[in-house]
Amino acid sequence: MNDGSALPSNHTDCQVVKVPHLVFFVLGMVSLSENLLVVLAVVRNKNLHSPMYMFICSLATFNTVSSLCKTWETLMMVFSDVGQLDSRGDSVRRVDDVIDALLCMSFIGCICSFLAIAVDRYVTIFHALRYHNIMTMRRAAAALAGIWALCGVAGAVMVAFCDATVIKIFFIVLFLVSLLLILFLYVHMFLLARSHARKIAALPGSAMPHRSLRGALTLTMLFGVFVVCWAPFFLHLLLLMVCVENPYCECYRSLFQLNLVLLMSHAVIDPAIYAFRSAELRHTFRKMLLCSDSPFCYKVKTLFH
Repeated sequence: MNDGSALPSNHTDCQVVKVPHLVFFVLGMVSLSENLLVVLAVVRNKNLHSPMYMFICSLATFNTVSSLCKTWETLMMVFSDVGQLDSRGDSVRRVDDVIDALLCMSFIGCICSFLAIAVDRYVTIFHALRYHNIMTMRRAAAALAGIWALCGVAGAVMVAFCDATVIKIFFIVLFLVSLLLILFLYVHMFLLARSHARKIAALPGSAMPHRSLRGALTLTMLFGVFVVCWAPFFLHLLLLMVCVENPYCECYRSLFQLNLVLLMSHAVIDPAIYAFRSAELRHTFRKMLLCSDSPFCYKVKTLFH
């Protein structure tokens, strides 16, 4: 997916930008480590077994799958460049199709999980008293099962019919619809947070509501990072359909690999935004990294004391 093969063969002065394999490999390994740590933390800590953290865990799992696939694909390309792997072989092509299907599944899953998190936060703010009745574990599990089933089928179909225009249209429409829904939810939440901040600030002797303002700023940051990392890739898909012959459009399409770097960077930023801002998760990470709650680690420590 990062070899620039998605570019039309028009004449232009713009050269295709090549990103070194090492960049993709490092991004993949960092993203894999971060998101796998999030998944393990949510699974290990029973205090994190809630709908919100289930959606965060789903997002981290999709990012883990995409990071693993992208790292494996990068290694295959490195071996192919040095002549140790025949990229035209049937087995390599089948593996590449599986990787592409998993990557498509992961990309769609990230969008759906991001949307699910936005809905969960929306319900938390606007229906706080009824949150536990609305967002039950059973409903969250059903939503995640639907997301994973939909993404799995969509990934396989997109690879099987990758040359069809309808596939690109589906991908673009999915992104735009999700973008609009997330924008509506976050703008509504931001306005509510700002309104609460003004009401609290107007009370006699009240301090500045840093927590509300900080929460509103976090929502703005989440949406901004999502747009910055994902929009260039979908603009590339759009130009492939509506602007094939224009040399200026082809100049933008020559940046395809940079767009992929942005996509992978979003998987690196996600844990920092969603997970590492949670005190409960940070506490779990500290216990895991310091090996303070594992019977095995306790036995190992006793051997050296």
